[in-house]
Amino acid sequence: MEFGYGDIYARPGMSPRQRQIATIAALAALGNARPQLKFHILGALNVGCSPAEVVETLLHMVIYAGIPAALNALFAAKEVFAERQLQPSDYVVQTSAATDATQRYREGWAALEEIDGEVGVRVVESLKDIAPDLGRFVIEFAFGDIYRRPGLDLLSREVATVAALTALGTATAQLKVHCHGLLNVGGSRELLVETIIHMAAYAGFPAAINGMLAAKDVLMERAAAGHS
Repeated sequence: MEFGYGDIYARPGMSPRQRQIATIAALAALGNARPQLKFHILGALNVGCSPAEVVETLLHMVIYAGIPAALNALFAAKEVFAERQLQPSDYVVQTSAATDATQRYREGWAALEEIDGEVGVRVVESLKDIAPDLGRFVIEFAFGDIYRRPGLDLLSREVATVAALTALGTATAQLKVHCHGLLNVGGSRELLVETIIHMAAYAGFPAAINGMLAAKDVLMERAAAGHS
């Protein structure tokens, strides 16, 4: 049986825009396929993603793959934008992020509760007896600074997150949290499943299978609790 674009990209349940966001997030997180990342950044632009959405998707990877991976991906995007003769005004997102630590924490906590719900709160609470500062960083930086940035909607951020964590294959617990997150911010079961299937093309079948088993656990847990 042949496997490729005809099998993956033609599947229902995920828009072309969402597929490209998932792809560039995964390739940025993996950090080992720069030519393919550039190819799919161009693809994202071709299917209607704005340059700012591309930048925000790659910047979002700071949380999940680290600053070096995000920097390398953003430099690749900058080359694509130059080839397209785009100007910084086309893709630089202006923000007015809070600078007061108390406000960042408060806004980050609200975002954490909205996106990841009780399971996200449990993760932060579990850090209190070993690394409370790490929990604070999660709230202030990841959710207070990054998730609240304009330029990319929350559902797209969660698609990017599930894709990246599936591709990395090293953070099942966190993947489960963000499977909940994708569903909490309006994503469907079908979108969750398709995002993970999509990763078979970019991270391999073992990563996609492991990701799907994590998603299955989440869906069963939500069904048992009476949630969609």
